[in-house]
Amino acid sequence: MDTSSDRIANPWGTRTPYARGAPWPVRTDTHLREGVTEQDVERWVQAASLLHSNGDAMDIAVREGGIVGVRGRAADRVNRGRLGPKDLYGWQANASPDRLTRPLIRDNGRLVECDWDTAMDRITARTRSLLDERGPGSIGFYTTGQLFLEEYYTLAVVAHAGIGTNHLDGNTRLCTATAAEALKETFGSDGQPGSYEDIDHADTIALFGHNMAETQTVLWMRLLDRLDGADPPRLVCVDPRYTEVARRADVHLAPRAGTNVALLNALLHEIIRTDRVDRTYVEAHTVGFEELAARVEDCTPTWAADICDVPAAQIERAADLLGGARRLLSTVLQGVYQSHQATAAAVQVNNLHLLRGMLGRPGCGLLQMNGQPSAQNTRECGADGDLPGFRNWQNDRHVADLAAVWNVEPERIPHYGPPTHAMQMFRFAEQGSIRMLWITGTNPAVSLPELSRIRAILAQERLFVVAQDLFLTETAQLADVVLPAATWGEKTGTLTNADRTVHLSEKAVEPPGEARPDLDILLDFAARMDFRDKDGGPLIGWHDPESAFAAWQRCSAGRPCDYTGLSHERLRGGSGIQWPCTDEAPDGTARLYTDGISFAHPDVCESYGRDMVTGASVEPVEYRSLNPDGRAVIKAAEYLPPHEDTSEAFPLQLITGRTVYHFHTRTKTARAPELNAAAPDVWAEISPAEASAQGLADGDLVQVTTPRGAVRARLRTTAIRDGMVFLPFHYGYWDTPAGHRPPDDGPGRAANETTVTDWDPVSKQPLFKTGAARVTLVSRRAGGTGIRTETAENGS
Repeated sequence: MDTSSDRIANPWGTRTPYARGAPWPVRTDTHLREGVTEQDVERWVQAASLLHSNGDAMDIAVREGGIVGVRGRAADRVNRGRLGPKDLYGWQANASPDRLTRPLIRDNGRLVECDWDTAMDRITARTRSLLDERGPGSIGFYTTGQLFLEEYYTLAVVAHAGIGTNHLDGNTRLCTATAAEALKETFGSDGQPGSYEDIDHADTIALFGHNMAETQTVLWMRLLDRLDGADPPRLVCVDPRYTEVARRADVHLAPRAGTNVALLNALLHEIIRTDRVDRTYVEAHTVGFEELAARVEDCTPTWAADICDVPAAQIERAADLLGGARRLLSTVLQGVYQSHQATAAAVQVNNLHLLRGMLGRPGCGLLQMNGQPSAQNTRECGADGDLPGFRNWQNDRHVADLAAVWNVEPERIPHYGPPTHAMQMFRFAEQGSIRMLWITGTNPAVSLPELSRIRAILAQERLFVVAQDLFLTETAQLADVVLPAATWGEKTGTLTNADRTVHLSEKAVEPPGEARPDLDILLDFAARMDFRDKDGGPLIGWHDPESAFAAWQRCSAGRPCDYTGLSHERLRGGSGIQWPCTDEAPDGTARLYTDGISFAHPDVCESYGRDMVTGASVEPVEYRSLNPDGRAVIKAAEYLPPHEDTSEAFPLQLITGRTVYHFHTRTKTARAPELNAAAPDVWAEISPAEASAQGLADGDLVQVTTPRGAVRARLRTTAIRDGMVFLPFHYGYWDTPAGHRPPDDGPGRAANETTVTDWDPVSKQPLFKTGAARVTLVSRRAGGTGIRTETAENGS
């Protein structure tokens, strides 16, 4: 049992040290409502976290029909009983008095309550009229990273084979698109090569743009316990902020924003120069080494130091640790994914592991991490636009195979071009070709870049917006129909974390009022639309979470993400299980690529790759010529300067990120008293030197301005590199008098008032870490700020 009394002040709890190669000890974290004891709990219901991507397993405490607390599941492979602060306290949001309990429709400019038939009839009527008048390309779906697998798969079938639209994406585009694309570029398919258990075995761990201490608190607990045990691993941290991870690192590299490719090319240069390449592995399992070696030949640490503003000696020291590792684990997150040349940089981390032969063995892992709880499921199920089961839209046999699973003609599945990514969908809506946008469980009016533009798009009279959510978010306030959804603890389904572990999360209590599970809403829509297969039968033949999971099993069979050995019953009561799980691997698969590269063959691969500069899709014949035997592709990338750089008017680099206490746009975490009190309002961070140069001090009210907008926030001076300003992205307007926008269209509190409409050419992930800004004084501090001085993540 964790005995620490304040998991806000100490998010990681007490230590349970262990040595390399030993199992991680159990520590069961529990938090119950004040006055409730474990003896008062009537039943415990199995669940898993929906407030981060670590996939921590837990049990929900139920008493008198309500949730009264949670405890970690000691038997689970992911967390061994531990929970982070968002899980310990976030469950309280379920019982918030402002939950949506009835559908709303817009009537004379106002949202008014109605019954479900009225709301769904309005949606289906608009859908049919748009299909008749403008075709399937007039309808788009923008979903979340918090649904269950069964819901994503149903949405994918509705969109792809029911409506026939290519416009389907998730807000996982903001956090995980680069992870998926980087894995496809190197290995031919999505799917994390490594496992969380690699922390137990690694002697060197490198974290690239990943403040694990705040994004995956339980994974950081695991690493802290290794660091406090015998034979601790050495740490390399790449982050422009001096985070908790940086404090524990043997080498901390703090590069200028937008220079990750230059830094990584210098590290690869040193690995090759010092002959730390596993040439036997490279020759047996890869193509492209010669091109990479030529590309990085002149990328010396001195060259990179001038670009990144990092001492060359530090780059050399980091390369020495990476090159000398016998068991290397690397993790990557938003400091790479949301920055300039995102996919190119993430691919260079893959290259590091290929050059060193560090794959497929305990401690030799690669984790291109996720930012959202069920982001992996959006990618597997095709709810991010790609085809379900990691099928390749350019491969006619893959399309035909999927069509056979769904019993439709292949031409019914859109595969005439790349799937439409989220930013392009909003551009199409802005231009008028998309006339209906169904938004599920996400809040683009706060989370997307350049918010004044996004609000204007959503407010268009010609755009019919459906918002499906728990609360009347900033986005829901602009919608034409609002559907009240059930959430975690109120419905049953499965979700998959960043290391491919599948968990079952069961219904513990009833949803409030008339709120419905997302699966039920989608099944109702499909029935009202009367979608049919080619034989005239119902396109969607399932009716509940278990039958939906069975349908997904059939779709995943034989694909890299094979779920055929799993079921709700198999996942009930024990630990989560890693896919692929089949008759041949009944206990799941800890690591991919233990015996060479499995999914890169031209007939199997999910993608033929893209050009690193333009993002153009590689043609099938070109890929077959390059990689006929299906090896891992070592893909080189040239460093290119960011599109928006600093200037006299905007002398600082702006990055955004998260705090350990909040998730996404605070719609849940701000309704948990402990979490909200820990970080109640937006702040800005600059270095002490920057503050001194401008005569600013902690607690001053400042304005952060970019060419797109401005945010007012209280100032904190922190150990961030000079020339940079940081804003947390969580804060919007739902809990302010303005409701869904800045007051009087003046400076706001949402970081994305300031961020640029730009995205990585390969992954199409928005670049939240490449803007130029200035910081000016609004008023001097008048007493305390009321804000804790916790660190915040270099990521979203």
